[in-house]
Amino acid sequence: MESMGLLRQDLVVRDLEASSDQGAIEKLATFLHEKGIVKESYINAIMEREKVFSTGLPTGSIGVAIPHTDVEHVNEAAVAIGILKEPVPFTVMASDDDKVDVKVMFMLAVKEPHAQIELLQTLMGVLSDPELLTTISEATSNREVYEAITSVL
Repeated sequence: MESMGLLRQDLVVRDLEASSDQGAIEKLATFLHEKGIVKESYINAIMEREKVFSTGLPTGSIGVAIPHTDVEHVNEAAVAIGILKEPVPFTVMASDDDKVDVKVMFMLAVKEPHAQIELLQTLMGVLSDPELLTTISEATSNREVYEAITSVL
């Protein structure tokens, strides 16, 4: 992600407060819109996509979600990382009713359709490391999150 120029310290949001998956997605998407990275249409598009294609992943003790949507809603490629103050339930990917309590969200803003697959493959390395996910979820600064992730990429 770093090599792709997508990961930035200023796109980490710690202590994100939300009471639902939709609330968490809306807050992080709005953050990306306020930064100019995504178009206003991104906010509704990503929330609607999550309703149809859920992105919750049970990755051990730290649940993760990877919300994303179509490239036409993106101004600039980036990855926002949202660390929820308290986990919220997300529907598990490829499930209708299984839930996972998500603590960390990787919100993707991709400009090229093929880049999404490459980015998801890169993220799998992060997601398969329980110690790294714990470090990210307990980080006390954006720099700590950034350094933890870039150390494994």
